[in-house]
Amino acid sequence: MPLLHVSRQPSLSFSPRLATVALVSLLFLAACGKGEAPAGPGGGGGGARPAPEVGVVTVKPTDVGLVTELPGRLEASRIAQVRARTPGILLKREFREGSDVKAGQLLFRIDPAPLVAATQNAQAALARAEANAVQAKALADRYKPLVEANAVSKQEYATAVASAKTADADVAANRALLQTAKINQGYADVTSPIAGRIGRALVTEGALVGQGDATELAVVQQINPLYVNFTQSASDVLKLRRAVAAGQYKRASGEEAASIRVVLEDGTDYGQDGKLLFSDLTVDPTTGQVTLRAEIPNPKGELLPGLYVRVKLEQAQVTNAITVPQQAVTRTQQGDHVTVVSADGKLSQRTVKISAAKDNQWVVLDGLKAGEQVMVDGFQRLQMMPPGTPVKAVPWQKPTPNGAAAPAAPAASAAAAAPAASPASAPADKK
Repeated sequence: MPLLHVSRQPSLSFSPRLATVALVSLLFLAACGKGEAPAGPGGGGGGARPAPEVGVVTVKPTDVGLVTELPGRLEASRIAQVRARTPGILLKREFREGSDVKAGQLLFRIDPAPLVAATQNAQAALARAEANAVQAKALADRYKPLVEANAVSKQEYATAVASAKTADADVAANRALLQTAKINQGYADVTSPIAGRIGRALVTEGALVGQGDATELAVVQQINPLYVNFTQSASDVLKLRRAVAAGQYKRASGEEAASIRVVLEDGTDYGQDGKLLFSDLTVDPTTGQVTLRAEIPNPKGELLPGLYVRVKLEQAQVTNAITVPQQAVTRTQQGDHVTVVSADGKLSQRTVKISAAKDNQWVVLDGLKAGEQVMVDGFQRLQMMPPGTPVKAVPWQKPTPNGAAAPAAPAASAAAAAPAASPASAPADKK
């Protein structure tokens, strides 16, 4: 028994010391493990970086219409000045200013009393002339058998016949005067000569109109359809004709009836297609411009005469042309360049020949082939990479107004990662 008691006392005295040594060893090993963790594949310290993604478009040839944007001004297709064609006092206005009127609609009333009196006077004159004509004809008819019997002289008979013809002429003249008087009486009701929109009244009730000159009362304009007048540089017209003759372009179908689009002052598209009516045959010597006119429908009356607009006119087409977004092209004095991405992710600069712009895209005539990938987005990411770094080509998505929500993804991922760190910080808060 004493031997057993002596052998147990050393084990009790050394067990705390051994526990302390074991705890220090474990902490040391844990610290070494944490220091080596970033060097593993998950930490990114020793692994290779992934290839940066760049947005590309795959080009393909197609026929592209050459659209020229020119300043223009709208004009009413028909303009009628409503004037007083007979003198008199203006009694009443029969329309609402700024409204749409029909052809033949009553607009103004002029005092018809003097005109009615003139008509009655003409009727009386006609009746007197007709009575004289009856008397003269009767005298000529009575002289006819008498002259055959030598009861009257031939001179008296000839005078009677001439008097009858003169009376007939007086009847015709007075009949014409009566017709004129009736027409003037009809002018007392002033009507619209065309259908359209009428402006403000230029005279008021009680004004004396038509005295001497035909007084202008109002203006009616037909605004459906409208004309849009614009000018194009004569040099651009010659350049286009030479390019067509050289085979670079082809005429748009029905050039004289080519379609046009109108862009309003706020930059919005009007939405109705117009057609080109004609181009002037002469050049303005003071400006060097050629005048063109197009017709644009205006069924709702949204457009008004005199409004300045931008006209998009397609005058020709490029065959087998390639279009790329404008941001993909770098324009310098040395030329225009694009970045081409090969199948293995290598980048190369390519010089291209630019023709014109259409819908925020450049029309490329030369320098690219069908199926090649042109870099559009990702240039800033490549600035942080060493030269020659291969890239990963992904299809480029055209930005849209709704695309503003796309950058919110990183914030969402950060918010998702925040709860993962909260358990580690929780003990600190409790402390």
